[in-house]
Amino acid sequence: MSTELVRGRFAPSPSGRMHLGNVASSLVAWLSAKSAGGVVVLRIEDLDRGRCTREYAEQIARDFERLGLCWDEGGLYDGYLQSGCDDYYLSVLERVAAKAKVYPCFCTRAELHTASAPHASDGTPIYDGRCKRLSTAECERLLAERPAALRVEVPDREYSFDDRRLGRISQNLARECGDFVLRRSDGIFSYQLAVVADDIRMGVTEVVRGRDLADSTPRQLYLYELLDAPRPEYLHTPLLVAPDGKRLSKREKSLDLGKLFEISTPERIIGELAWRLGIIDRSEPVTPTEILGEFSREKLVRGDVTIDEREVLEHIGR
Repeated sequence: MSTELVRGRFAPSPSGRMHLGNVASSLVAWLSAKSAGGVVVLRIEDLDRGRCTREYAEQIARDFERLGLCWDEGGLYDGYLQSGCDDYYLSVLERVAAKAKVYPCFCTRAELHTASAPHASDGTPIYDGRCKRLSTAECERLLAERPAALRVEVPDREYSFDDRRLGRISQNLARECGDFVLRRSDGIFSYQLAVVADDIRMGVTEVVRGRDLADSTPRQLYLYELLDAPRPEYLHTPLLVAPDGKRLSKREKSLDLGKLFEISTPERIIGELAWRLGIIDRSEPVTPTEILGEFSREKLVRGDVTIDEREVLEHIGR
């Protein structure tokens, strides 16, 4: 049995107020790490400066504390805010480029989505590598006209991992993903590069996040391989979805904490989520600490969790 200290993490994006779905995955992340005697790191994933704000980051920290989901390391400090880590990400990008082909891509998002190429399971087009075939002279001409994104060439090979809830997941990167972006044309580093770089630097051993991010994991495993770093364990949690099947969204303010705290208490919110996720057998006011002994990954529901907004508001209202 491994004696390695479990290091989990919260990695919220401060693009809006957290909603019930964000809290659900954070609750599972906290319980999983703490039930193993581990620690939790708070990292603010504010790569997209256009959508993320300091105010939302501060609100997220206050919301976590109010819910009893306290972290052991990190927070609103240098090194834990992705927006301040460009030099580090550049050094990681250079290490990747020393091991694999990294090349400029001039395709716009509109061009990619209108192409007749096959699409991955998350709806994004599978990149056909067209810019990889450009000559040096063509690249120089295009670079003089507009900035380029940077993509990494992927091998025609399957990457697999054993998810602690979903089981075995495999993906052939060349056939099911294609070469993927490491830095956007506006200079912002991609989620795929930043999340791997930060998890390595912060010593994260366990990644708990929503099921919608499971398909990105094989790309990240490829980066771990190129960087000669040990991969973490993964647990992808159930999504909270509306009756029409759409997942809860910050943009739509679906069951955000601002609305919930007006009518409920942190203990009622945590208890409702723990019940719906399968961790406890009935909805009752609890703190995360009080249900630590109840947690096991095997209890988590297998599918996504359908949430009717009116029902939830009535259920947890004071």
